[in-house]
Amino acid sequence: MERISFYAAEISFAAVIILWFIFGGVFIFRKKPESAPDGKRVPKSLFGLILQGIGFLPVWAARRQPIFSPFVDGQFTLNIFLQILAVLIAAFSVWMAMSAVRELGKQWSLEARLTENHKLITSGVYQIVRHPIYTAMLGMLVSTGIVFSYWYVLIAAVIVFFIGTKIRTIAEEKLLREAFPEEYKEFSEKIPAFIPFVKI
Repeated sequence: MERISFYAAEISFAAVIILWFIFGGVFIFRKKPESAPDGKRVPKSLFGLILQGIGFLPVWAARRQPIFSPFVDGQFTLNIFLQILAVLIAAFSVWMAMSAVRELGKQWSLEARLTENHKLITSGVYQIVRHPIYTAMLGMLVSTGIVFSYWYVLIAAVIVFFIGTKIRTIAEEKLLREAFPEEYKEFSEKIPAFIPFVKI
């Protein structure tokens, strides 16, 4: 079982790295539609983005030793399950990011903003969560932590990521509530923020 666990960790690590390249490519190589003029923006939302990025640093910096050892010490069967889960989470995250960027089109931006003639997107993956790109980022964070780092480092990283994400969502949702008061109220009451099936 120990040998199978090692191979599972090795293969899942390679798979998650490949999925990271695809995930990055979603944003770098996406077909860029003609940009829309800004209507309103919240520059301080970039602070939330910085915190989200900081959340990824510990899982990459604290590499598990020895490499490809179990995520939880000595739990080889559990590790096999977790490695498979990590790949599935990463693949789901890539799909979610691709779908969200496609749905947003020219409204997608690093900074919280409204464009002229902004539309409230509630179709596609936005029927699962209100902030699917953050869901995808969280999924990549968790999958990376499982295949590469320690469980306690991952917990700390997720906490930092959540703080940054909360800053981002507060800024974004304030703009949307102002622009679409009734529609967004109904949307937010029905659809979770960024964890499927969990209202937070």
